[in-house]
Order: sequence, then structure tokens, then C-alpha cells
Amino acid sequence: MMSTAATPTSSHAPAHAPGVAPVVYGQADRPPRGDYSRASDDYTCAQDYDAYTEADHDTYRRLYERQSALLPGLASQHFIDALPSLGAKDRIPRFEEVNERLRRATGWEIVGVPGLIPEVPFFSLLANRKFPVTDWIRKPEEFEYIVEPDVFHDLFGHVPLLFNPVIADYIQAYGQGGLKAAELGACEMLSRLYWYTIEFGLIREQGGLRAYGAGILSSSGELNYSVRSPEPQRLPLSLERAMRTLYKIDTYQHTYFVIDDLQQLFDLTAADFEPLYRQLRDQPTIAADALLPGEVALQTSAS
Repeated sequence: MMSTAATPTSSHAPAHAPGVAPVVYGQADRPPRGDYSRASDDYTCAQDYDAYTEADHDTYRRLYERQSALLPGLASQHFIDALPSLGAKDRIPRFEEVNERLRRATGWEIVGVPGLIPEVPFFSLLANRKFPVTDWIRKPEEFEYIVEPDVFHDLFGHVPLLFNPVIADYIQAYGQGGLKAAELGACEMLSRLYWYTIEFGLIREQGGLRAYGAGILSSSGELNYSVRSPEPQRLPLSLERAMRTLYKIDTYQHTYFVIDDLQQLFDLTAADFEPLYRQLRDQPTIAADALLPGEVALQTSAS
């Protein structure tokens, strides 16, 4: 999985109208998959639960079964501890059932969307503690790989950590900051921070590295690759570095950024980013696989 409904998309998208999908940073020319005629003005839509087939539920069950078995030793313990709160394993969960538990835990709720959504609606939802979840699921022939987000990626990858108060507050703060970034024309820089943290972030735990990013946690191949492979480089998270670094949407990541703990992630959002945006506009972007002079990649472990 290389992209998500919870990844901000380009502000160059036209104003929402039925059947109009957003433009997406780095995506191909074809529009995002999904029936946007179902969406309201804020891009949300009801989960059409009766539309799921037995094959759809079976796909979700098999994905959940495979991915959960891979988590020990690779996924953050915060994620593993929160995963049971998601509920059903043998079928696609009903959003309202998840919301009953999620509201009690952190005051968040999940809302259905047809697929990828533009920046401002995305940020507005997050700022109001509403998390967009794609409501369709991949076809059986897409079991191993799907570029666009589906309900498994969004539910399994993102929602468990919304039960964690620190992550819950961080994502709301990100949404609030995103609305300001939209006014300042800085959304692409902020989207890179989201990509390298919430989508593809690593954390130090138990004497090694573990994944907390949803794009990793919902991918059978990238989970092991990101934590244990000697191929990618892993760097301590820096706001400036992450916001300048381009990312790949069609391959495993070349660079991962590492945090020491979840509180560090929240603390990073406390500052006003406006001076940083001004500073970074005068600096070139960094290739996804670049290692800058003086940088030392962190060593991985097989623990």
C-alpha cells in the first residue's frame, strides 16, 4: 500500500462537485478510484454496508489474519495493544460499531469517504477529530498489492492508534496545522511530514526499531523491509529534513524517519510552522534516497 485516503491531496483540485475526484500529489494521470457522486460537500459518505459481498468480507478476514500474524517484533507495541479495539476480525467492521469504542477512548470517530480527498476537507475532518476511511475493499486479485487506499488499509493501518491519546492529539493538531498551511500555500511540505510519520514512521522500542506508520503496518512486505532490511536508510526525525524530502508512492520507501517515542511526535507539532515554511521555500527538495553530507543512517537490528 503506497497511498491512503488519509494522505492530503493537491489543492489544485477543483471545488467539489458530484463525480469529481481530487488531484493527488505524485499520482498517475487517471483519477482516484471511488464513486465520488456518493460524497457530500465535505467528501464524506455513508458506509454502504449491505453492498459488501461475502467475497469482500473474506478478503478483509484473510488480510487481517495475515497481517496481524506478522506484527510481533516488527510493529510498535502501542499498535499491537490497540488493535483489538478495532473489533471484528472475520468481516469488515461497521463504522458505527468502531465509533462506539473510539468516541469513549479519545473522542474521535471515523467517517466514510469514497477514496482520496483534497487537502482542505481532509484537514477539516482531522481538526474536528473525524478520520476519513475509504469504504470499498480491494478485489481478490489485488490481495497482495493495491496502490490506492481501501477499507482494510485505513481501518487496520490507521484506526488502532487513534485509540492512543498521544497519537489522537497529534493527528488533530496536524489537521489544525494543515488548515493554516493551506492558507500559506505550504500543504505539500506538510504532506511530506504526514507521509514520513503517520504513513511510514518508525519508532525506537524494545532495543530496536518498530513500525507505527499505517502504510507499513498494512503492508506484508514493507513491514519486514522497513524494520529489518539493510537496503533503506533510517534517519532521526527532523521537521526540516522530512518536509524537504520527496517520497515514493509506487515502491517501498528509500528513507524512513525514526522517533524516540510518541510524545516526541506530538511535541514537534507544538511550534508555529509559518517561519519554517518561509525558510524551506528557499531550499531545494531532497531526493527520496539521498543521504546528505554529515548524515549518518541509523543501524537496524534483527531483534
